[in-house]
Amino acid sequence: MEIPLDPTDLPGSLDRLLERIGAPWVRALGLRVTASDGERTTLRLPVSADLVHGGGVMCGQATLAAADTAMVLGLSASLGRFQPMTTVQLQTSFLRPVPADAGALRLVCTVLRRGRSLAFGDVSFFTAEDKLVAQATTTYALL
Repeated sequence: MEIPLDPTDLPGSLDRLLERIGAPWVRALGLRVTASDGERTTLRLPVSADLVHGGGVMCGQATLAAADTAMVLGLSASLGRFQPMTTVQLQTSFLRPVPADAGALRLVCTVLRRGRSLAFGDVSFFTAEDKLVAQATTTYALL
């Protein structure tokens, strides 16, 4: 199933794509695309109470899900369409905790290389103060 994207409104087109293909719990993360030029896509992730664990910081599972979702959207922007793909590798380094009152994180998703069958990317997570809190590297199989 391929879904074309509107190149004149890439951020809006990617948000609509997420609403269409995302599982309900992934949509509940509240990710929104704020910018995309096809090779770099920026998203906003609200740090809501639902994403904070008992230790008072955002849980790593939410970070991993956001990174995976961001790269699917970033690769779709790079391709100009959504096509089936699957995660081959997702490695995440947590550099500092994200407190419950952080507000929102900015995710910068960069497609590093896209071949016929594999694509490689990077997702960086920043606080409002522009502090890097997590870094993910990804590999996807394009199906």
